[in-house]
Amino acid sequence: MRTVAVIALKGGSGKTTLATHLALAAHMRGLDTLVVDIDPQRSAENILAARVQPGPAWLATSAAKLMAAQFAALGLKKQLLIIDTPAGAVEDVGEAVVLADFAVLVVRPTLVDLAGLARSLSLVRRLGKPYSVVVNQAPAPREGVEAPLVKRALRGLDYMKAPVAPVIVRSRSIYQTALETGRSAEEGPDLPAAEEIAALWDFLSVEIAAAPVET
Repeated sequence: MRTVAVIALKGGSGKTTLATHLALAAHMRGLDTLVVDIDPQRSAENILAARVQPGPAWLATSAAKLMAAQFAALGLKKQLLIIDTPAGAVEDVGEAVVLADFAVLVVRPTLVDLAGLARSLSLVRRLGKPYSVVVNQAPAPREGVEAPLVKRALRGLDYMKAPVAPVIVRSRSIYQTALETGRSAEEGPDLPAAEEIAALWDFLSVEIAAAPVET
C-alpha cells in the first residue's frame, strides 16, 4: 500500500479539492483507495459521503489516530491511502508526512501562497520525503501564454528548487460543482478539466509508485 499526504499549510489552496480528485482518479482506475480526513472541517468526508456511485472509502479521524488508520488500511489490503491534512496545523501535518511515502504540496500562484509553501517545503525536506508541488487554481493561459502571476510563481518555485508537477490545475468551476455530488471533474462534461486531472494523475501515479515504501 502507498500512503500519500496532501498538504498546504496555507488555507484556501484547494487542497481538499485536489485530494478528493486524486482519490477519485485512483478509484476510477481500479485502485482500492481509502481517504483519511484529519482536517477538522471534514470537507473530504462530506464530499465523498455525497457520492451516489461506488467510490473511494473514507475515514474521518485525528492526527493522533492516523497510524491506527494506516494499520487498518493495511489489514483491509487497501492499495492507496490518501491523507487530507488540515491547513495551519504543523504538528498534525507532520504526523501525516512521517507516515507518508509521498507528499503532494498544493499551492496557488500568489506571493502569499508561495510564502506559505516555504514551511511545507521545510517540513517534507527535513523528514526526507519525496514530494511534488502542484500549482492549483491558476488562470488559464491566453493564446498559449501564461498569465504574469503564473510565470512569477513558476520562477519562485524554481528559485526554491521545488519539484513541480508538469500539469497546472486551472481555476475551473467544475472542480467545485462536481464535488457537490461527490464526483470528479473526469465524470463531468468539462473536457479540459477531465484531461487536466487525468494528466495530473498519470504523472503523480508514477512518482508515487517510484517512492520508497515507508517502513
